[in-house]
Amino acid sequence: MKQKLPKIVLVGAPNVGKSVIFNYLTGAYVVVSNYPGTTVDIARGQAKLNGRMYEIIDTPGVYSLSALTDEERVTLDLLRTEKPDLVIHVIDAKNIRRMLMLTLQLMDGGYPLLLDLNVMDEAEQHGIHIQINKLSELLGVPVVATAAVGNRGMKNLKQAISGFVPRVPEPLLFSEQLEKAVQHIAGNLNAEKGFAKRLTALLVLQGGRAAEQVLAGEPEAQEIRRYREAFQNKLGKEPALLLAIERQHKIGELLEQTVTYGKSRRQWRTDLLDRLTCEPLTGLPILCMVMYFGLYQFVGLFGAGVLVDYLNNTLFLKNIMPAAEAVVNQYVGWGWLQSFLIGEYGVFSLGIRYAVAIILPIVGTFFIAFALLEDCGYLPRLAMLVDRFFKALGLNGRAIIPIALGFGCGTMAVMVTRTLETRRERIITTFLLALTIPCSAQLGVVLSLLAHNETALLIWLGYIVVIFAFSGWLSAKLTGSNGSAFYMELPPLRVPAAANVIKKAYSRMFWYFVEILPVFVATSCLLWIGDKTGLLGRLVARVEPVMNFIGLPREAAEAFLLGFFRRDYGAAGLYDMVTSGRLSDSQLVVAAVTLTLFMPCVAQFAVMIKERGLAIAVIMGIFITATAVASGWLVNQGVMRLWMM
Repeated sequence: MKQKLPKIVLVGAPNVGKSVIFNYLTGAYVVVSNYPGTTVDIARGQAKLNGRMYEIIDTPGVYSLSALTDEERVTLDLLRTEKPDLVIHVIDAKNIRRMLMLTLQLMDGGYPLLLDLNVMDEAEQHGIHIQINKLSELLGVPVVATAAVGNRGMKNLKQAISGFVPRVPEPLLFSEQLEKAVQHIAGNLNAEKGFAKRLTALLVLQGGRAAEQVLAGEPEAQEIRRYREAFQNKLGKEPALLLAIERQHKIGELLEQTVTYGKSRRQWRTDLLDRLTCEPLTGLPILCMVMYFGLYQFVGLFGAGVLVDYLNNTLFLKNIMPAAEAVVNQYVGWGWLQSFLIGEYGVFSLGIRYAVAIILPIVGTFFIAFALLEDCGYLPRLAMLVDRFFKALGLNGRAIIPIALGFGCGTMAVMVTRTLETRRERIITTFLLALTIPCSAQLGVVLSLLAHNETALLIWLGYIVVIFAFSGWLSAKLTGSNGSAFYMELPPLRVPAAANVIKKAYSRMFWYFVEILPVFVATSCLLWIGDKTGLLGRLVARVEPVMNFIGLPREAAEAFLLGFFRRDYGAAGLYDMVTSGRLSDSQLVVAAVTLTLFMPCVAQFAVMIKERGLAIAVIMGIFITATAVASGWLVNQGVMRLWMM
């Protein structure tokens, strides 16, 4: 029988370093971001501390256990079902006043608790000095101080975990009237909820969705509801408000005895950069510079230009492919098998070559650029910058993360939309991702192909931006979404850590490559079968009238069909058409616009169905296809006139 390992759950707000600590303890790697909501799912790993094995669980970032957001509901449910042997509450030490609210809730839950004051280096720079031992004494729980990014205090954390003696902390009591209400409700609760009745009673007293979930299955549910309503009428205000006020008062008393504030050593350059990146007047030019150097120069020209040119044209076409053809022709006697391996739609000549020589370098450079922006702390500032614009689209600044991730992989981005506050915001963002956001491979190919003609590049970029803005605005009007309230903490601007950037980029590249290689091989097999049976020719013939309608040659139909299997496959097909001289400059602009706005790949569409439902996904698909074809025709008419002038 397998021995059950002691469970340790990491809990805390977004951006406090839980995932860094998880990586340190387990030696595993999950994507660590500077933005709330990136770690959507729960990560699990094992750690060996002082000769003993532990199971470590990393949870989504939460500010409380009120179950108001998906992250809070997931965390509360995990604490209820897993019954951890130790909960480590990781907090940002410089924001200790706000963070201790969750500490008090965890104490109310009766969990064996260890408090980790992380980011102590930043707190000290802000002139904040915390008496660790005194705070531990007043709370009645062990307290350690760390700066996880710099490995400071991590040995002490390990020692605190391995030497932890399980015990339930004593909760800090409320005023007499609140305590009576809590005790009354707790006394009427019968069903086992997985945590202390005190926390259950407090959730009921606060009201809302969490209260109804807690009361489900309770024999005395109606009596408890009546008592809560009578208690609220007696107070004349929401109990949740009074609970929050009293908790803040308790926290204030704790900090008066344990925290002193000195002169901040925060450099003026950091404050200046904060203002410059968040203010529209200066933030937009900075964003343009980031887009130009990060996407256009690094991903477009270097990744899709220099690297693809070397890997595809020099390494594969001039060296590897001739050698592979010689080996296959010599040792494989069957013509059909030769065609299957190295023919026009061969597994090696098309599937593997596209994945390794065209797609991987583009995706790799994008993930490096994205990891740099994450690690330096720019993405949260970008969210603040675009918040006002996104409000007009029925969104808020929080949507920038799935939008930005969409430039890497649309499938991953649609899954990340679940971090958005409302269903309407999730629908709008999913729609914009499917319609207007090209994945890194598609984006890299388009930027590389249009780089030689600034007019063509501006036409493509301008049209996509206009469609993005108009589609978002129209979606907001149709759904009645105004964008939920947006607030967030800005992490400090830092010089990116090379090791962290490499880990992030490698982790995502590995995940992406493992996903796409089987798809590319399978797609080349299907294309080979379709070519041999004549099915591919018939499909191309069906799509040919649409290509003629938008001014593209018959061969372009193949790239669009490939694009439905995977957008990057379609982009690679477009690359082949241009390099072989089968598209003129004007046709390239039309193809770039239409392919960018075309249906998302099968994988992304499947995730859209899973996340948003079949009906919504199909409606989106129909609208997207119509928009892409209409846009191709409009651009063709305008571009042809421009080129004839």
